[in-house]
Amino acid sequence: MQVARWWKKQPKGIECFLCPRRCLIAEGHYGFCNVRKNESMTLLTLAYNHPIAVNLDPIEKKPLYHFYPGSQILSIGTIGCSLACEFCQNWDISRAKPDQAAHREITPEAVIKIAQQAGSIGIAFTYNEPTIFGEYVLDIATLAHQSGLKTVMVSNGYITAQAIDDIYPLIDAANIDLKSFSEDFYRRYCHGQLKPILEALERIKSIGTFLEVTTLLIPDLNDSDSEIEQLTRWIANHLGFDTPLHFSAFHPDYHLRHLNRTPKATLDRARMIARNNGLRYVYEGNVLSDREDATYCYNCGKLLIERDGFSVLRSNLKGNICTCGAKIAIVQ
Repeated sequence: MQVARWWKKQPKGIECFLCPRRCLIAEGHYGFCNVRKNESMTLLTLAYNHPIAVNLDPIEKKPLYHFYPGSQILSIGTIGCSLACEFCQNWDISRAKPDQAAHREITPEAVIKIAQQAGSIGIAFTYNEPTIFGEYVLDIATLAHQSGLKTVMVSNGYITAQAIDDIYPLIDAANIDLKSFSEDFYRRYCHGQLKPILEALERIKSIGTFLEVTTLLIPDLNDSDSEIEQLTRWIANHLGFDTPLHFSAFHPDYHLRHLNRTPKATLDRARMIARNNGLRYVYEGNVLSDREDATYCYNCGKLLIERDGFSVLRSNLKGNICTCGAKIAIVQ
């Protein structure tokens, strides 16, 4: 175990301010995330050096379509999460207790070595919520940049301003889940709040981290025209028209196994609304796609990157300028 950051002592325990939940953790107890523990009035993190998943993945799997497309990235995750989504597709690790998952012991130095040997462009913190192992992220990201490697966060965005300012200057790109544009949805189905996530998205963007957004559309819960209209208009106005947006199809899982899968027609409708609100790069995931996973020039319509699942089949783009002269929001 490692001494954690982002906490202070209070009369009745330790207040953790890594995420907006700000758990007050009594002696001998864990925070909501299940990996931050009060021992003798010192906050410890059980996640440090203890990933349970280490894999080389396509960057498109994160999903990041505009950050070194076609590359491979070493992806790591631990147990724990700052939310408790009823529809979580990684619930077996995100809600696991410390004694319920077999972890490996891998130091930040060892993570860098594995990435270099694998030919990875860098490290992606993913699978569970990486904010809750922020200390591990900081140390790995610092070494990654010293070694010329890129860093990626795949996050629910439930993080405080203090932690953003510490972590995200070391993060090159992020995909943030914006699960809904409804406070009621976040309260009932994620056991969290929407407002801190919107604030985090704007703050992360202002720091300079390259940003993409994902929204999982769940039938009858967050897929109405009015909500998609509000969500996509907010992204356009607060994050910019160039922000890549991924609409992903829900499949029954965890506590929502009784719901139906999201039909492709729902994603098509959401994509049309987003495009009508000015978003230039809108993608569909978790479904068989016709061409909705390809990247086109917003100005002339030229096919720039053709994909099949998580694979790039063809790229007609060198740098970030289309042949028509339009600047494309892409890093490669």
